[in-house]
Amino acid sequence: MKFGLHIGQQNISMAEMRKTWTWADTAGFDWVDVWDHFYEAPPVDGNGSCFEATTCMAAMACETKNVRIGVLVLGMNYRHPAILANALVTIDHLSAGRLEIGLGAGWHQQEYAGYGIPFLPIGQRMDILEEGVKVVRMLTTQDRSDFQGKHFQLNNAACNPKPVQARPRIWVGGNGEKRTLRIAARHADGWNTPYPSVDEFKRLQGVLDMWCEKEGRDPATIERNVNLSFHMAATAADLERTERQYRETWGPASDAMRGRGVVLGLPDQAIDLVGRFKDAGAARVNIAQRPPLDWDALLAWSEQVIPAFAGK
Repeated sequence: MKFGLHIGQQNISMAEMRKTWTWADTAGFDWVDVWDHFYEAPPVDGNGSCFEATTCMAAMACETKNVRIGVLVLGMNYRHPAILANALVTIDHLSAGRLEIGLGAGWHQQEYAGYGIPFLPIGQRMDILEEGVKVVRMLTTQDRSDFQGKHFQLNNAACNPKPVQARPRIWVGGNGEKRTLRIAARHADGWNTPYPSVDEFKRLQGVLDMWCEKEGRDPATIERNVNLSFHMAATAADLERTERQYRETWGPASDAMRGRGVVLGLPDQAIDLVGRFKDAGAARVNIAQRPPLDWDALLAWSEQVIPAFAGK
C-alpha cells in the first residue's frame, strides 16, 4: 500500500508549503502533489491566495529527494498542452525523473469566468482533455510529432530535451463514467478519483474495467488511486476541533460528504478506512489537506496509520 499527500495550496504561506513537502519526503509518503486552481476550492469568493501549480511542482522537485512529484490534476484548457509538456519535462529533470503527469478536464467555473477562459460544455472540455493527453504523450516520448486535432495541432513539433524517464506516467482524474473513464482506459497509466465512498470506488472501478475491455486494454495496467479529504484527529481531545474544521471546509456539503471519501475520527478509524480502500483495489491513498494544516494529525497519520500497512 502506498500513501500520498495532496496539498491544496490555498491560504497558506510558501514557507509552510515548503515545510510540508520536505517533511513528507521522509515521513512514509511516496507521492506529493498539488492541485491546479487559481481560486479557492470549494469555491468561496476568489479573494483567497492560491499558488500556481507547475511552479510549485518545480520547487518541490528541487527540495525533495524521494517522493513522486505530481498534480491532481492539471486543467487541460488552462495551458496549451505543448507548452505544458515543456514545463513538465523541465520538472522531470529537476526531480531526476520523479514526475507524475495528472490531467483533467477542469471544473472550477469561477476561475474560468474571472480569467476570461471559455467554460465550454462538458463534452467539449472532454474532447480538449483527450486531445491534450495525446499531445503531451507524443511530445514527451517522440522525437518529432504531428497532430491535427480540432483543438490542438502539432507540425513536426519537438520537445527537447526528453524527460529523464523513458515514458512519464499520465494520470487521468475524475469520475465521469461516459468519457473520463473511457479516456483513462484508452490513454492513461493511472486513474485518480476524488472523495468517493468505498462502495462508489468499487463501482467506478467496474466501469473502468468495462471500458478497458471495450478498448482492448488489460485493466491491470492502470493503477487506481483515491484522494480522501483529511480531517483526522490525533487524539480524542482534538475531535471537536477537527469536526469544526471539517464543517468550515465543506460548508453546506458537509453532511453529504460525510458518507463519501473523508478521513474523520481517530487513527484507528483511519486505519480501518484505508484498509477497506486497499481491499477494494486502491494502490495508493492520498490525503487531501487544506489549510490550516493540523500538524498533530499529520504526524499521527505518518507514525500510526502508514506503518499499519508496511509491507502490505
